Amino acid sequence: MTQDHLSVTAFLGDMRLATGPRDAVTRTIEERYPGDIGAILVFDDISGKLTDLDYWDAAASTPAPSAGRPRLGVKAREVTLLPRHWDWLAAQPGGASAALRRLVEAASKGAPDAKQRRDAAYNFMSHLCGDRIGYEEALRALYRDDEEAFAGQIAGWPDDIRGHIARLLGKG
Repeated sequence: MTQDHLSVTAFLGDMRLATGPRDAVTRTIEERYPGDIGAILVFDDISGKLTDLDYWDAAASTPAPSAGRPRLGVKAREVTLLPRHWDWLAAQPGGASAALRRLVEAASKGAPDAKQRRDAAYNFMSHLCGDRIGYEEALRALYRDDEEAFAGQIAGWPDDIRGHIARLLGKG
């Protein structure tokens, strides 16, 4: 999956309405489906979890720029490392904190692994597919890595739902 963490997909029932950056999907829904907003479900494309969009007031909710240093939302927490790890971090440009931030950013931008992909598919399926024929068997096959059985269980599900599951699993 190559989309960034801001990519979402919106569904109205079994129909995929839009996929893309949050702001683009928000505009699409506002323009094309204003009467359906309460029934539209929006899913994060990395985690498969439900997420919310800010309709109609995105511009109003944007804070005005302020002078001075920007707030980064930095939180101080304890990290336990071996002395050799602290020595390596201290020798990095910007010190230990900057090096750790760079390492975390690089790791979080990497492609999701198989477990993350399965969990994302599960999260999505738990919201839109729980009452479908073969749901429980499909989940068992998903976590057994039995692609053939999984495909067989979801074969009768709507195309948009199957397509999104494939996308979450990195196969679409």
